[in-house]
Amino acid sequence: MSKVTVVGAGNVGATCANVLVTNNIADEVVLIDIKEGLAEGKTMDIMQTANLLTINTRMTGVTNDYEKTAGSDVVVITSGIPRKPGMTREELIGVNAGIVKSVTDNVLKYSPNAIILCVSNPMDTMTYLIHKVSGLPKNRIIGMGGALDSSRFKYFLSIALNANPNEIEGMVIGGHGDTTMIPLTRYATYRGIPATELLDKETLDKVAADTMVGGATLTSLLGTSAWYAPGAASASVVAAVLHDQKRVIPCSALVEGEYGESDICIGVPCLLGKNGIEKIIDVKLNEEEKALFAKSAEAVRKTNGALATSL
Repeated sequence: MSKVTVVGAGNVGATCANVLVTNNIADEVVLIDIKEGLAEGKTMDIMQTANLLTINTRMTGVTNDYEKTAGSDVVVITSGIPRKPGMTREELIGVNAGIVKSVTDNVLKYSPNAIILCVSNPMDTMTYLIHKVSGLPKNRIIGMGGALDSSRFKYFLSIALNANPNEIEGMVIGGHGDTTMIPLTRYATYRGIPATELLDKETLDKVAADTMVGGATLTSLLGTSAWYAPGAASASVVAAVLHDQKRVIPCSALVEGEYGESDICIGVPCLLGKNGIEKIIDVKLNEEEKALFAKSAEAVRKTNGALATSL
């Protein structure tokens, strides 16, 4: 029996839970939120599709009752608040750090062996915070960002190539931010054919640029942050772990010398399986990519500096 808890029944959390349930990824899904009735209502709505979509997963929605999450194999943390007018980045980090720390303590109280997937923003920094406050081994803490960024990269590549997105391979490493992520156009392929052989540099540069501002573009169009792709990306990471898929998915991981960096969480290609992050894959970067990665790591480290009061 596999059990997944999703903390936070907002758009991203509820979408993640919906994808987990409608694809029968876990035997049991618990959706939990601090707002009275929200998780229960979304659970009821999702489960009313059970006979329409042949759902066999059991789903429960609860308000702030972490005892119901006991024995979870994977816990997805989407909790946090969006930045409010007049709020500094440091204030936002401080508030969300307090929320994520509290959630981490609560889930580990009832599921001490869980693998934690962090979705809360700023994602690399919140993933790092979970490492610092939980004491868990680094393989059991995963940041989702690279999975989403890579999916967006493959979407823009498929448009440029007029191709089926499922036949595109590509990855994004670095920080989960519109100035820190690094779409590796050099390694992108279409059915094994390097994208560099099919698209000119100008087109590939535009694909990379569109990928980097992918989240901001959606925010400007929707008036709020995206949720379908972030929720599905989170569910895909959960599936890779629960089903021991041995998939290579870029995720935010604690690096200890890999890619020349240490003591930060940043997006790197990870082999995911039943033990969480089972290996960080060493992709050979050229000098330009190495410089971009070092710059990205510095930006992530600077953001982590705002955590001082939370640790």
